Amino acid sequence: MPRPVPFVPEITVRTASDPYEVWEATGREPPPFWAFPWAGGQGLARYVLDQPSVVRGKRVVDVASGSGLVAIAAALAGASEVTATDIDPCALAAIGLNAAANGVAVRVLPLDLTAAAPPAADVVLVADIFYERDVAPRALEFARGTRAAGADVLIADPGRAFVPAAELVAVGQYDVPVIKTLEDAERRRVIVYRLAE
Repeated sequence: MPRPVPFVPEITVRTASDPYEVWEATGREPPPFWAFPWAGGQGLARYVLDQPSVVRGKRVVDVASGSGLVAIAAALAGASEVTATDIDPCALAAIGLNAAANGVAVRVLPLDLTAAAPPAADVVLVADIFYERDVAPRALEFARGTRAAGADVLIADPGRAFVPAAELVAVGQYDVPVIKTLEDAERRRVIVYRLAE
């Protein structure tokens, strides 16, 4: 059911009412990350809308987009072209539906961080991806590759265990409301970073 995102009410996304019910209904991996507005995505979407000059008139790629929240924010902020990527086919379908519901054009593209070349972009947006020991190094390598190819890389993280803070420069922070059953908290401090050169 489409609902306004708590920290970004300008945007609506299809949001599951019960996290575990959706997970059980899908019956497969990966978990349905596309069914909820996660803390990092909310923080990065808010940053993009509050600082539209970071994307206005630029080619933007949202990596591991989930629901498409950050990609939609980039489109609303005036990006010239927005591509949302994810490895999960269900996420790709959700992104298309959510973009249409918000009246924006977002190109949807399957992308596996472990196998893909860096996308052609002026800005790469990455939210809430440093949550697992195995995923974090691959995500960082991908982000470095996009930076080396000339993109500005913005990363939002709500204090996950494997965020590579030593390579990042903080550019903003927000206290974001979250789904307690997913986060074991009612709010998370999200820091928005720029990947250092």
